Amino acid sequence: LPQGALILPGFDMDMPDDVWENLTDALTAEDHPQFRFARLLSDLKLHRRDVSRWNEQHRPPNPTRNKLTSLALRPAPVTDQWLQEGQSITDQDIITATANIDLIEAPSPKEEAAAIAVRMRKAVKDGQKVALITPDRTLTRRVTAALDRWGIEPDDSAGRPLPLSAPGRFLRHVSDLLGQRLTSTALLTLLKHPLCNSGSERGDHLRWTRDLELQVLRRGLPFPTGQDLQNWVEAKHKDDLPRKAWAEWLACALDGLETLPPATLLDLFTRHMRLAEQLAGGPNPPKDQAAGELWNKPAGREAKKVTDDLRREAGAAGILSPVDYRDIFRSVLQNGKVRDPDAPHPDVMIWGAMEARVQGANLVILAGLNDGIWPKLPTPDPWLNRKMRHDAGLLLPERRIGLAAHDFQMALAAKKVVLSRSIRDTESETVPSRWLNRLLNLLTGLPDGGEHVVDAMRDRGQEYLTLATRLVEHVDGPIGPAHRPSPRPPVAARPKKLSVTRISRLVQDPYAIYAEQILKLRALDPLHRSPDAPIRGIILHQIIGQFLNSSLPNDIDEARSRLMDITDSVLRNSAPWPTARILWRAKLNTIATQFITDEYQRQAEGQNLKNEVSGRFLLSKLGFTLTGTADRIDRLKDGSLAVYDYKSGKIPAPKDQKLYDKQLLLEALIAKHGGFKGLAASPVSRIAYIALGSQQAFKPIPIEEDEIETIHAELADLIGRYQDKNQGYTALRLDPKNRHPGDFQHLARFGEWDLNQLPVSEEVGHEP
Repeated sequence: LPQGALILPGFDMDMPDDVWENLTDALTAEDHPQFRFARLLSDLKLHRRDVSRWNEQHRPPNPTRNKLTSLALRPAPVTDQWLQEGQSITDQDIITATANIDLIEAPSPKEEAAAIAVRMRKAVKDGQKVALITPDRTLTRRVTAALDRWGIEPDDSAGRPLPLSAPGRFLRHVSDLLGQRLTSTALLTLLKHPLCNSGSERGDHLRWTRDLELQVLRRGLPFPTGQDLQNWVEAKHKDDLPRKAWAEWLACALDGLETLPPATLLDLFTRHMRLAEQLAGGPNPPKDQAAGELWNKPAGREAKKVTDDLRREAGAAGILSPVDYRDIFRSVLQNGKVRDPDAPHPDVMIWGAMEARVQGANLVILAGLNDGIWPKLPTPDPWLNRKMRHDAGLLLPERRIGLAAHDFQMALAAKKVVLSRSIRDTESETVPSRWLNRLLNLLTGLPDGGEHVVDAMRDRGQEYLTLATRLVEHVDGPIGPAHRPSPRPPVAARPKKLSVTRISRLVQDPYAIYAEQILKLRALDPLHRSPDAPIRGIILHQIIGQFLNSSLPNDIDEARSRLMDITDSVLRNSAPWPTARILWRAKLNTIATQFITDEYQRQAEGQNLKNEVSGRFLLSKLGFTLTGTADRIDRLKDGSLAVYDYKSGKIPAPKDQKLYDKQLLLEALIAKHGGFKGLAASPVSRIAYIALGSQQAFKPIPIEEDEIETIHAELADLIGRYQDKNQGYTALRLDPKNRHPGDFQHLARFGEWDLNQLPVSEEVGHEP
C-alpha cells in the first residue's frame, strides 16, 4: 500500500528507549497501555524512532501532562525511575500539567453522580462540549437522572436498556401476571403505568384507578379478582356506565391468568402480547390505535423489534410454565437498547471507553475510577494459570486491563479533565483505580509542590460536591432539628366528641388527636395489607360474637367443637391469607378450653345482655359527648352490670389502666347513666378484660360507685383543660417508652427531638 499509513492513536513519545524495549513480554507488561504498540513494532522489526508524528502542526493540548502520565504509568519493575526523573520535574511543570485537572472524591456513588451532573451543567452554560467516560452503567443512569433537573438529556452512546424504558417496564409488568395470583400491588402498578389505557380515555382511567385504590384495594382486599371489580361498580357506581364498561374491560383482561397452564413458547408469547395490547389500548380503542401508545416512539419501536424476533424464533422451544416464560422474556428484553437521536443535548455525551477512542470533547470526565470498575478485575481461570495460558498461546487476563489503561491515558490527554470516584459504595470502602493511585502517588512524592497541586485538584472537585449538596438541600445553611410540637388551635376547632379509645390517646399523645380530629388527617391503609394485630382482633371479635349468639352447650367438648367450626367459617370468609388462617386457628385452638371454662363461670354469675353495643354520654356543661362500643355487657344476679372487653393482644397492666388506659371505666360510666342502646341506667359493679390471645385466667375487677364518679370528674377535668385556648396538644405527652407508636409521629418529627425535651407551644389557626 504505497499510499497507506498505519495510525497508532495515543502513542507514547515520552517513554525512554530502555523501558520501551522491555515492553514486549506479555507476562510482565500485558497490562501496560503501550504494550500492544511495542509488540506491533517488534513484529514489524521497527524501532520506536521509526514512528513519526502524524501532524507536526497539531501538538497535544498539554505535552507536560502527557510526560507526567507516561512516568506515572511506567511498568512496575521500573517505578524507581520516579525518583530519577522526578528530580527534573519543576514546580512550574507540575502546575502546568495539573492546572486543568479536577479531582472529585465523593462519599458515595449518588453524590458522585450529582457532582458530575453539576460539572456537566456548568460546561453547558459555558458553551463547552462535555463527555462523560465510564464503564459503570449504573453511574451513567444516576448522572442522567440528575441532569434531568435542568432538562438536559445526554447523548448516551450505549443507549438506555429496553427493560428500563416505558414499553419495557409495561411488558415486564404484564408478564408478571401470567400464572400468578393477582395482588393489589401488581394491579395498581399496572393501572398507573403511563402505557395502560394510553388512548383518549386516559384521564378517566386515572380517576377511576384512584377511586378503586381508595375504595377497594386499600380496604383490605389483597388479592382482587375481576368479580371484585364488577361488584365494586355495582355497589357504588351502578349508574356510571363508562366506569362500568371500564371495570368489565379490566375484569375480562385479567380473567383466567392465575390458572394459565404450561404451553408452548409461542402460545404463551401470543397470550402475553394480546394481553399487553388489550391493556394498553383500553376499553374502546380506535382501529388504528388498538395497542394505544405501546409500539410508538423509539422505545416502542425497539420493543416491537425485539418481540418480533422472539416470535420468529419461538417455535424452537418446547412446553414452558408461565414462570419459565417470564424469565425467558425478561432475558430476551435485555438485548434491546433505546436511543432517540433527536432528544439529546448536542454537546452533552456519555461514552464508553471504546466510543471515546475516536472522539474528543472540550471537557472529559473520567468517572467511576475505582478498582473493580475501571479497570474491571479479570475473572480467575479455574483451569489454567497465567503461565499455562501464555505457553498455550492464549490471551492473558491482563489484556483487557492494558486496553483500559490505554483508554485512560488517551482520555487524560484532553484539554480539560475531571477525575471522579466514590470513596464508598453500597457495601464498603472502595479502592482507587490503580492508574489514579499511581498518578496521585507520583504527584505527592514530587519534591517541588506536588502535594499542593493534589490539594488544589481536590479543592476544585469539592466545589462541585458542595454545589450538588446545596441543590439537594435547597438551603444555604444547615437545617436545625425540629422542636417538640404542642399546637394550640382555636377552641371552636377542637373536638366536641371523642370515643373512649380516643380519650386514652388524648392522655398519651394529644398531638395525634390534633392531627386526626382537627386537621382531619388519616393514614391510608396499606396497599397490600398484611395480617396484622388489628385485623386479627376484628376477626376474633366476629368469632366470639357468633359463638355467643346462641346458647352455650352444656358439654365442653361440644362447645369447643362449635367454637372451632365457627372459627373455620369466619377465617375462610374474612382472612385471605392461608398462613395467617393456620396460625390464628392454632392460637384460638390453644385457648379454646380456657375461654369456654371461663364462659361457663360468667354465665353462671350473670346473663349476657348485649354484644357490640354502642353508647354515648353527654357532659352537658362542656358540650362534649363521649362515645364508645362495648364488646359485652352482662346483668349480674344482684341486678348490677358487668362490662367486658375482649383483648386479642396483651391485657393492659394495672399501672397503665390507672394512668391512661381507662376504656373499661369510661364504658362503665356510660352504662351507669343509661347511655348504651337498649339498656336502662343501672349500677356497674364489675369490669374485666377477656383474653383471646393467651391463656390468661379470667380475673374480674370489682368497682365501686365512687370509682365511676371519680372517672366522671377526671374526664370532665381533662376535657375542660383542652377547651382552654392556652392548652396545647403536646406530642407523646405520656408515653415514656413510645410503646404505642401512631400514624402521626413522622408529622411531629419525632426523632429530631426526644422525650426529655420540653414542648414548644405554638398558636395555630384563628378564632372565627
